[in-house]
Amino acid sequence: MKLMDKAKAAAETAVTKTKEGVEEVQTKRDLSSAYGELGTKTFELVEAGRLDQPELAELVEKIRGLKAKLADGAPTDAAAPETAQAEESETTEEAPV
Repeated sequence: MKLMDKAKAAAETAVTKTKEGVEEVQTKRDLSSAYGELGTKTFELVEAGRLDQPELAELVEKIRGLKAKLADGAPTDAAAPETAQAEESETTEEAPV
């Protein structure tokens, strides 16, 4: 019976550690989300003229540029190689005779 008790205790310890790990991951995800919300709100305040901090200027310009890129329908950096390959294959394919 001692072996079963030890196995049960080990399993309970593993479950507890797993739950703690999941909670930590969720807390980190929540923190990241809160930072994102803070950044969004900060950008909105800058755009509305209610916040003017020189330290934010570079990041604000980066966000403006990225938003303009999306509005123009420009491919993102991750999609650029795929798009470039697709465009290249379209131009190199011969038309049927």
